[in-house]
Amino acid sequence: MKSNVLNPTTSRLQLSGKIFALCGIWLVALGTYFLFLRPALLPEDVRYIGSSLEAIRLAVSGLERWLRHVFNVMGGFMIATGVMTTLAACRLPARRELTTFTALLLAGTVSVGLMSATNFFLNSNFRWLLVLPVLLWLAGLSFYLRERAISARHIDRVDQF
Repeated sequence: MKSNVLNPTTSRLQLSGKIFALCGIWLVALGTYFLFLRPALLPEDVRYIGSSLEAIRLAVSGLERWLRHVFNVMGGFMIATGVMTTLAACRLPARRELTTFTALLLAGTVSVGLMSATNFFLNSNFRWLLVLPVLLWLAGLSFYLRERAISARHIDRVDQF
């Protein structure tokens, strides 16, 4: 049995790993949306700018074409982040290390946390929906710490024998 992939006492991926894998899959789906489906300017983007779509197109004729390239890059990075998050989730060490928690905390803060906060700042139509990945990430961190404590107690008991 590979101890770096699985719980030392069972062959199943622990709950924190499942949650982070779900977060990674969500990031891949969001990146796919940005890469293939998201229009350059949503109605809420135009509302935030405070102009009409026609006026924006006249003032900055290449903006939508340029934004398409920006969203291609963003979508690619979201997909890459999702793939790496899913890989990390499936390889969470059985012996929970604080550095792994710190990396997961930082990754969640600058990805789903910043995205959600920015959407609230922009008064996005999707702001409440985008709180869900943050809550899911926080749940994953919470379960990770809980599993870390359980793993430490298990190792202490084994060391006593």
